[in-house]
Amino acid sequence: MARKSVSVLRHLLTKPLTPAFAAQTRSVTYMPRPGDGAPRAVTLIPGDGIGPLVTNAVEQVMEAMHAPVYFEKFEVTGDMPRVPEEVMESIRKNKVCLKGGLATPMGGGVSSLNMQLRRDLDLYASLVNCFNMRGLQTKHDNVDIVVIRENTEGEYSGLEHEVIPGVVESLKVITKFCSERIAKYAFEYAYLNNRKKVTAVHKANIMKLADGLFLESCREVAENYSGIAYNEIIVDNCCMQLVSKPEQFDVMVTPNLYGNLVANTAAGIAGGTGVMPGGNVGADHAIFEQGASAGNVGNQNMLNQKKANPVALLLSSAMMLRHLQFPSFSDRLENAVERVILEGKFRTKDLGGHSTTQEVVDAVIAALD
Repeated sequence: MARKSVSVLRHLLTKPLTPAFAAQTRSVTYMPRPGDGAPRAVTLIPGDGIGPLVTNAVEQVMEAMHAPVYFEKFEVTGDMPRVPEEVMESIRKNKVCLKGGLATPMGGGVSSLNMQLRRDLDLYASLVNCFNMRGLQTKHDNVDIVVIRENTEGEYSGLEHEVIPGVVESLKVITKFCSERIAKYAFEYAYLNNRKKVTAVHKANIMKLADGLFLESCREVAENYSGIAYNEIIVDNCCMQLVSKPEQFDVMVTPNLYGNLVANTAAGIAGGTGVMPGGNVGADHAIFEQGASAGNVGNQNMLNQKKANPVALLLSSAMMLRHLQFPSFSDRLENAVERVILEGKFRTKDLGGHSTTQEVVDAVIAALD
């Protein structure tokens, strides 16, 4: 009887799959709770310059996908003294926001609305994913870096004053509380995403108390994650290592200013700021936007020609969909964008092409499965 069972089993294992059975390639990836499919409201801030152009690209793709989100749109510009209260109320209610770039005037005492949003909503973690995309030629391969930046203090605290005429004092604030929670977020992200290493970026050789406290906090948190490697690197050496051997980095955790520099450097190495997604998250709210510097937000020539690259914000909106627990929609969007980049027929100028924003959007919609 046993010999007969083995014979039957061997026959089943060697028998080719029938076409009907072979076609069943999908598996259960997400088991929703009742009501999880209800459409979610998302606050939308198109922003300045090219912001309305690229946020409109996201709106078109979401509509084409029949994604379970709808937008509450508000006009906000970087020269406003504050983010209007009705916008803040919308974000607090919806918990999630998608944002184009908001220009910050240079000098003049005008505060950054980007900083106001992060501070008032306590969006303490900025996350930028810098990675090679298939089809884009870059100097380095195998780049897949996640830069996690403390978002609420450090040099960005905005604590400046003129001591006497011609002498300005700017305070860098580092606290144990904020350092610990950004370190915990970085290690938790690495753990949940099967990342192998966390690197703390610092300048503790010079700022021994401030960056020393940051490092001390990272070391204490690292002790609770024995399965994840931990190391430290001085920020100037970090920049040199990024441009020479970026594949050595995995997850990077940084104070505020260093994270801005490191994320933009990593983005430039991996393919450019136009394709790098990102977001800002706190305990209760999240804002998704272009990951690295939106320095092209006020590029009037790009705006007039309608040739802004929508890829970064499309990928950021895919991050948003995953955050909202709509993983299949997120996968569809990411796959469509990757397919368009790989084919190379529709690319904006920053990626070596001549396409308009709308042509890229149409290509992504056509590539949706």
